[in-house]
Amino acid sequence: MKARIKWTGERTFIGESGSGHAIVLEVSPGAEGATLGPSPMELVLIGMGGCAAFDVVHILEKGRQPIAGCVAELEAERAADDPKVFTRIHLHFAVTGRDLSRAKVERAIALSAEKYCSASAMLAKTAKISHDLEIIESNA
Repeated sequence: MKARIKWTGERTFIGESGSGHAIVLEVSPGAEGATLGPSPMELVLIGMGGCAAFDVVHILEKGRQPIAGCVAELEAERAADDPKVFTRIHLHFAVTGRDLSRAKVERAIALSAEKYCSASAMLAKTAKISHDLEIIESNA
């Protein structure tokens, strides 16, 4: 896996993945508090959420659960002192489907957290990670 980060001025960078995707990164707010892109630490949190949500969807699909949607909302706290690592991360999963088994959704989340999500495994070295879930019944 490769990545390239290019400074474009001020506190703005362009991050390019080895697969050819690019994203603007910005560390400090621009005019009127606006930024051109997420900070690197926001990307770390987004990456963890993406990893976990992907796992949950994949596991439920493999288990033939009628999943129609999955949203992972993350909230994190960071240490006060440098390097200001994450110290607490909470994931809230909202999983939509028709007649989903709560036990199977709980199992999918646990498997992601305990076995499959490499981002969670890395961040768990400094952060207490917790999660909860809600199941939303789909009418479709």
